[in-house]
Amino acid sequence: MILAAILSSLIFLVSLWLIFSEKLNRTITAIAGAALIVGLGKLLGFYSEAEALAAVDFNTLGLLLGMMILVALLEPTGFFQCLAVWTGRVSQGRPVRLLVLLGTVTTVLSMFLDNVTTIVLIAPVTILICEILGVSTIPYLIAEALLSNTGGVATLIGDPPNVLIGSSAGFSFIDFLVYSLPVVVVVWLVALLLLRYLFRRELAMRPRNAKAVKRLNPAEALNDPKTARRVLIVLGAAILFFFVHHFLHISPSFVALSAAALALVWVRPDMKKTLERIEWSVLVFFVALFVMVGGLEASGALTWLVGILEGAAGMPPVLFGVLVIWVVAGLSAVVDNVPITIALIPVIQGLGAKGVNITPLWWALAFGAGFGGNGTIIGSTANIVVVSLSEKTRTPITAKLWNKRGLPVMLATCAAASILYALAYPLF
Repeated sequence: MILAAILSSLIFLVSLWLIFSEKLNRTITAIAGAALIVGLGKLLGFYSEAEALAAVDFNTLGLLLGMMILVALLEPTGFFQCLAVWTGRVSQGRPVRLLVLLGTVTTVLSMFLDNVTTIVLIAPVTILICEILGVSTIPYLIAEALLSNTGGVATLIGDPPNVLIGSSAGFSFIDFLVYSLPVVVVVWLVALLLLRYLFRRELAMRPRNAKAVKRLNPAEALNDPKTARRVLIVLGAAILFFFVHHFLHISPSFVALSAAALALVWVRPDMKKTLERIEWSVLVFFVALFVMVGGLEASGALTWLVGILEGAAGMPPVLFGVLVIWVVAGLSAVVDNVPITIALIPVIQGLGAKGVNITPLWWALAFGAGFGGNGTIIGSTANIVVVSLSEKTRTPITAKLWNKRGLPVMLATCAAASILYALAYPLF
């Protein structure tokens, strides 16, 4: 069993390193790692195909798929572009106001949609507005990614780690609004003020063509108002059901998939085009990670880690929770926060089996994964998307630049979250 634990841990760590170094596509890496662990499990007798299938969290996958379908229906209507153009117009070309408005819109959308999807839809319009104004895109794109990651922590459906944690801990949509949203509001303000300071030179530059933004017409960006209205009605109904799903004894995935089914029936889109817009590679990536972590758990590798943490849990509970925030944040800064979250979920569950009060630790994991992802370019998928889009502009975002802007935001938000966590600990 020791050999199984060592070899499976080695496969998982190599997979994380390949994801971190981006030497291979992360989905391909995860699939290869999952196949190796299942093969090793069959060879050494600790993990079977049936156990690998049982390790997959279909509640998480169903919630992600349902929300992806709704976004895939809403995207071609031009609704998100309309929202971004309206924001640019309201800003009247003033850089600081534009930063605050774009950051706020991105944050609010990220609370109800996957932050990667939000960035993919908002960032291209941001680049267009910046080109019209004649200003650098860097402050706005970085701010959108950082505030999107921060805002996504506020709700159950705002960030993939939250979906994973909510499913494993049994937290409802309301639980996140009660315990996470207040912390995120304060942390978000800290991040916004710090971004305003860090980009003070860029934001002090006067736009060359501010009047052109005032002439933008948001209505022209809305291609299909009828479909947008229908999908928004369904999305609004889904969010209402997220509030009460716990009382109705239905899962968030059932709500999301039911909403997606209703929207598909009402809109009747071209299914081929709709399916093409769904991020299947992300779903497969999640499945492969679930299988890998299931293999780690079956091999006994995580039992050793639980033992180490159980010893650390002897310190005051508040300090242990703060330690979890910073450890998870540090790991999430160097490796995408999704695999870190999936790997640590069974570890926290193992601590619960040992008699440790793990409810506060779930929130520590959520804060660490969400805010820690801001630290580096590879800390979050949204960061990678923003950097890729910036490469098409005159001012591409480099890793060095991101470290100068993203790392201070990560440290400040984690510090603020740690203080709030310690103060609110008796309420968790």
